[in-house]
Amino acid sequence: MEPGKPFEARPPERRRRKDGEARREAILDAGLEVFSSLGLHGASVEQLAERAGISKTNLLYYFPSKEELYLAVLRRVLDVWLDPLQALDANSEPAEALSAYIRTKLILSRDAPQASRLFCLEVVQGAPLLRGELEGPLRHLVETKAGIISGWIADGRIGAHDPYHLIFSIWAITQHYADFAVQVDAITGRGLDDPDFLERTVASTQALVLTGLGIRALPLPSS
Repeated sequence: MEPGKPFEARPPERRRRKDGEARREAILDAGLEVFSSLGLHGASVEQLAERAGISKTNLLYYFPSKEELYLAVLRRVLDVWLDPLQALDANSEPAEALSAYIRTKLILSRDAPQASRLFCLEVVQGAPLLRGELEGPLRHLVETKAGIISGWIADGRIGAHDPYHLIFSIWAITQHYADFAVQVDAITGRGLDDPDFLERTVASTQALVLTGLGIRALPLPSS
């Protein structure tokens, strides 16, 4: 075999690998769209394959069952939604760290509302497929970040507040704008896709949280 031959075979292999990864991501995207609208039991493999633009056989090659695809979609959603929490660091300035976290969560509510709704739907149903993830990686991450917040409290950097309920409150407020976007629009006629409304929502939420912790917040934008 000529010296160059082994290397000539690699580009097609890399292309196949990239094509496979791209197809897998496309299936996950389709799964998010279909499951967030119909739920696990309301969605069919045929609908998922049609939305992904591939055959049913091809979809089942990547995900052998509808349940496996659903769980993969939920895990990706969980990764996206929890990634900003990783940024809370013991050496961070609490006001800056919490303000940045609130902003990032609201931007996610704007950019990925389907992800939030699907996660909410799973949890409301008792998280039958995701409970292991919630009791494992999620619980560990929240315990770690609650410890950081407790350290800030002990050092007098923020006012006393249960760190778990602080995290839960930020989740509840920020994800409300994704899960109940229709209600927000019905009442205000606006949503997070309106830049001015987004900035006012960010500032209001930051002020609510930081003031409750005894931290000075930036003034709200003028109307």
